[in-house]
Amino acid sequence: MTHSLQDSQRNSRVVVGVILALWGFVTILPFLWMFLSSFKSNAEIAQNTQNFFPHTWTLDNYRNLFSSGFSQYFKNTIIITAVSFIGMLFNAMAGYGFAKFKFKGRGFLFILVLATMMIPGQVTMIPVYLILNQMHLTNTLSGIILPALVAAFSIFLFRQFMSNISDSVLEAARLDGAGEWYIFWHIILPISKPVLAVQGILTFINGWNAFLWPLILANDEKYYTLSVGLQLLQGQHTTDYGLQMAGSSFMVIPIIIIFIIFQKYILQGFNVQSDK
Repeated sequence: MTHSLQDSQRNSRVVVGVILALWGFVTILPFLWMFLSSFKSNAEIAQNTQNFFPHTWTLDNYRNLFSSGFSQYFKNTIIITAVSFIGMLFNAMAGYGFAKFKFKGRGFLFILVLATMMIPGQVTMIPVYLILNQMHLTNTLSGIILPALVAAFSIFLFRQFMSNISDSVLEAARLDGAGEWYIFWHIILPISKPVLAVQGILTFINGWNAFLWPLILANDEKYYTLSVGLQLLQGQHTTDYGLQMAGSSFMVIPIIIIFIIFQKYILQGFNVQSDK
């Protein structure tokens, strides 16, 4: 009876594994085709009979991509994404404050922060644009970056995670003479690695894929991001499929690499959040 039960469980795992492998292959197939097509000539992509692998490998699509102004879009996106991580630290500080400091109106203020999550971002775009216009920050990288530095969802996740850190650890550090900055940098942040990984990947994705707000705020192409540049690329080179595939691959591959590197911490972070 025991052996038959074990065999049944083993067979079930095999079946589930095969189904997941097939589903994963079907999911990744379009991305793989897009990546391989970026090494094909435009004539090869446009022909009626398609080969999955390039008949003749070429890097011309990537050379043409960066000669068309994509390098400037890439530079802007890197700056926006890098500064967004500073905003993530601000959100961690806010979450730590809500979690471990008692002050008058803390609960009401936290409810107000959560309430902003119910407001669609499109609703606040016009007021934010008008404010930045009064500050003469339209058509600047600073104007694109500033509104994204603080996120209510990020503050909420940090607060939920840090609320479960034992107060005795912090009190022991204070008794040893540690200041609040030391506690935050050397105790809170190392303990918060799982939620930092989750927020890090979300921050990277949001910065890397920034499209609507840069499109609205920037009038000059020198402030456009990769997503906006890719859209312009599709409009200006509608028949150059190889160039479009190269641009799309350049957008997707870094996100996949980041996820693979931090997959362990990301899954751990989501498990921690679900357990809470």
